[in-house]
This record gives sequence, structure tokens and C-alpha cells, in this order.
Amino acid sequence: MSVTVDGDKSGSVPSRIGRVLRGPRAEKVPSLVGTACTLIGLIDIAAGVFPRFRASRMHAIAEVLPGTLGPLSAALSLSAGVLLLLLAHGLKRHKRRAWRAAVILLPVGAVAQFVYRHSVIGVLFSLLLLALLLRHRGEFAALPDPRSRWKALANFVLMGAGSIALGLLIVSAHPGKVVGSPSLSDRLEHVLYGLFGVEGPVGYRGGVDWTVGYSLGALGLLTAITTIYLAFRPEHPVARLTEDDETRLRALLDKHGGRDSLGHFALRRDKGVVFSPSGKAAVCYRVVSGVMLASGDPIGDVEAWPGAIERFMDEAKAHSWTPAVMGCSETGGEVWTRETGLDALELGDEAVVDVADFSLTGRAMRNVRQMVKRIERNGYTTRVRRARDLSDGELERIRRAAADWRGTDTERGFSMALGRIGDPADGDAVIATAHKEDPDSPYGDLKAIIHFVPWGTDGMSLELMRRDRSADPGMNELLIVAALQASPKLGIERVSLNFAMFRSALARGEKLGAGPVLRIWRGLLVFLSRWFQIESLYKFNAKFQPRWEPRFVVYRNARDLPRIGFAAMQAEGFVNVELPRPFRRRGAAATARPCAHITPAHGEHEVRAA
Repeated sequence: MSVTVDGDKSGSVPSRIGRVLRGPRAEKVPSLVGTACTLIGLIDIAAGVFPRFRASRMHAIAEVLPGTLGPLSAALSLSAGVLLLLLAHGLKRHKRRAWRAAVILLPVGAVAQFVYRHSVIGVLFSLLLLALLLRHRGEFAALPDPRSRWKALANFVLMGAGSIALGLLIVSAHPGKVVGSPSLSDRLEHVLYGLFGVEGPVGYRGGVDWTVGYSLGALGLLTAITTIYLAFRPEHPVARLTEDDETRLRALLDKHGGRDSLGHFALRRDKGVVFSPSGKAAVCYRVVSGVMLASGDPIGDVEAWPGAIERFMDEAKAHSWTPAVMGCSETGGEVWTRETGLDALELGDEAVVDVADFSLTGRAMRNVRQMVKRIERNGYTTRVRRARDLSDGELERIRRAAADWRGTDTERGFSMALGRIGDPADGDAVIATAHKEDPDSPYGDLKAIIHFVPWGTDGMSLELMRRDRSADPGMNELLIVAALQASPKLGIERVSLNFAMFRSALARGEKLGAGPVLRIWRGLLVFLSRWFQIESLYKFNAKFQPRWEPRFVVYRNARDLPRIGFAAMQAEGFVNVELPRPFRRRGAAATARPCAHITPAHGEHEVRAA
């Protein structure tokens, strides 16, 4: 079977998959070398830490491996082991820099083996690994990951913590040679002094103090050298959306933006973008923890999608990133899997309301109707306007209120969040606000905000919901209803609401006749809903009688799913360091649009109280 990309023949699907994905054969050598480095590193660390290990039969094998050299073998073993563990990860990811480091270090190890131990076996072992790396050098071509000076700080913290932990093992690994009975604090103090090359309070007999001292000094020196290297190496910044990229994307959205409700979110300026050869399609992405995350469907002409997807996969291959797509539609999933050989898994459903079919009448809408009427009787009013129709002063007030009501220090969202309100370039966005006089509020009568981004020319997609915690429950229902009722005047025919994770499992699991496996799965989701918005989001969306559009995650293989999930949580802002609850700001609450992820329970107030 052949496919056409941007009007040109690109060959059969299997051949294209071979170009954009590494096959098992291509993965074998880097994985083998990386695993060998890991095992050798662990053995070298064990040989450097535990004296009994050096006297065991296992050491007869360990002493012919790179890193166990001469009279300072303990310290050198320890350093080599740590470096090999660090190097192994880069080799498994096909990193060119890791390959270069290994090619430099292995001959040094071979020479050292011959000079200090006269070990022909050790020399041959080093040269064998070197020959293997040189023979398959073409498979180690991955470019560097995005990096900044923060990597140096992270390295200092992690390497420092690891050095302290290993140092405590070293200090405690010679119980028969310790003078006296030093306490844990004395041992820790000895480690901290030793990392700086200074003798600590713990004494040893039989020359063991030299072994311990050199080992601790080697760990401290290794931490310092790696931190200094990371601090002074050239930065490789994360890809950002340039002005030219944004202009080209907006032109594509003007022509094809009505196809996907997530299209406008491609304009987040913290994303990178790759275009098809013809420029008629694009894929936007962000790299998080070695995962290249795309969100939604490709932008632009469907006929040009394969070209953009191929560029995306080429970029992932060039950097040895794990490719993944979060929240694509069924059509997008079919194209991704067909063109790349990736797999797709249904993640949940997007709630879409057709404005022409929406009405507050009828028994199904009774709860929403009663809630809206009650809030209106309490004196709340609503306004629904295009962003370009608001004054600069009002937009600034809305931005400040949204930031203050966020409830967390981190701006959350990636797949279905724009990350800005009232930008001049987003004049077609729709902002719905709730108002009630409040002399004590710093934002006047403003009580709640809902922000929608354009979905083509006749739709809008929910991006953000924020409200003042002092406002009455039900602000979200009030503003969604107001936005739906005002949609005909704005020329809007369809509205995309929240994303409901695992909706189909929840819906089928509560029906009569559901099987035991489905009931168990639903029970687990309900249990997890105590901490995450799963069932509550589904029920909240169901209030508006939407139609459900399935969304999918596209991935390379099943073992990548935990890594992709963790990277997605990082991208969405759910994995971050926060202050303890007593130190967080009070009086603020937030609900950002949950999208292809699970929202923590601290934001659940917005849905349940509603």
C-alpha cells in the first residue's frame, strides 16, 4: 500500500515506519551496551563500598572490569561505577554525547588495566566494548535534550544526596576497623567533611581511614565536576513558538480550525512546532522528561497530516525522545497509527453541546434549571462577550482575578489550556463573567469567570473556569448556561466542555447487566474519585446533555505508558513542588479545564459544590 504526502509519493507504509521508528534490531545494541554499563557500574560501586565484596569470588570478575584499578581501587571503582550508571541512561537513549564519553573513557580504562593490574582480560574487555560502540556508532546519533542552568542545580541536589547516602555506607562498611562507637550524627559529619576532602571525627585502624577518605573525596569531586560542567556548558533551550510559527499556525486555523476543538490550544507559546514539507499541516508539541508530547490532532489540511507526522517522528528519533499524542480524536488516532505504526488507547470522552439542541426545559435539565434560577434570585447577573469587546481595564481586572483565584502557584494545563486571557491576538475568544455587588472584593462585582477559545468560525472550546470562593455554589453551571444561551447571537453553533476521563467505563459500569470486571473497574474509578476528579467531572458534564466524542492517547508500546503518563502530569502542572497546605493562600479556588489528565481533589470543590 502506498500513501501520498503533500502530493508526493513517500513509499509504502512499512518503509515509512522504518524511517521514523527504531526497530528491535536498532534498539538491541544501545540497550545491550547500556545494560552492560549499568551492571558494571553496580559491581564497581559494590567493590568500592564493601570490603568483603572485594575479597569475594565475585571480585575476581569485578577486578577485570573498567574502574577497579591500582592502590586507589576503592575510590576509582566508586567513581567509575557512578559515572557508568550516569552514562548508561544516555547510551540506552542513543545519545551521541554519551557515546563520545564512552569512546574516550574505555581506552583510558584499558591502559589503566594494563599499567596497574597487567590484566590482559581487563584490556580485552574494555577494547571489546569499544569495538562494539565503534561498530554501531551510527545508532548513537541522538541530539541533546532541552537543557538550562537548572540542570546544574538538580544535579548538585541529586548527586549530593546520593553521595551522602553512599558515604554513609562507606563509613559504616568497616565495623571491625572503627575506633570507638561513633553515633549516626558523627558518621554523617564524617561523610560531609570527607566530601570536601577533610578528615572527620570517625577514626579507623589498619589504614582503612585512607580508603574511606579517598572514596569520600572522590564522591565529592565527582559531584563538583559534574555540577560545574552542567553549569557552564552551552544551553540548549526548550522549543518555543516564534512569532512566525504563530502566524503560520493562525493561517492554518483560519482554514481548518473547525475540525478539532483543541486546535486553538496549539497556539500556546511554550510549545514547539514542526510543519509538513508543504507547510499545509503542523504538529505542536512539548518535550517533558524525554517524552515528546503532542496534543490533539495535527493542525491543517488532513491530506498533509502524514507529512507533519513524519517530521514529528523524525524529530523524536533525532533526539531519542519517546513520541506520544494526548487527546487526539478518532480520526487523528487513525492517521497517527496508520502512518507510524503506533498504538492508540481510548482515554475518555469530550463533552460537546450542540447549541441548537440545548434547552433548560424538560425533566433531564431540572437540576440545572433550578440551580440557575436560585442563583439569579440571589442577585447574580451574567455577561457574555468577545474578548475584543472588553475594555483594557476590564481585561486587566479579569486577568488579576483569574490569577488570584487559581488556588495553586502553578498555572495548570497543556492539552486543553491556552495559558493566557485577553491577548490582542485572541480577540475572538469568549469571556463569560458573573457579577454581584461586593464592597469588600478587590475586583468589584466580579465573582466568576469562564474563558472559551475559538473552535473554527462557529464553535468555542472551554479553556478555563475560575471563581471567587465567597461566591455561591453553582457559578460554573450559571456561566455555562449563560454562554450557551448567548451563543446564537455570537454565531456559535457548538460548544466543547470538559474532558471526562474513563467516561465510558463509568457509564457502562453502572448499567444493569454490567459484568464483574467492568464493575470492579468502575469501583476502582469511583474510589480514586475521592482524590481525583473522575466521576464528578463525568456527572458534571452529563448535566448539560452533551454528545460524547472519544479522545485517545497514542503511544509506541505499553511499557512507555507509565512514562508518558508521568510526563503528561508534569506538562499539565500536576507534578510540582508545592508549599504545605497551611502556607497556601486562602480565599482562592480554581478549576482549569481538565484535559486528558486527572485533576487533584483540591480543585474538586468547583464541581461538587456546584
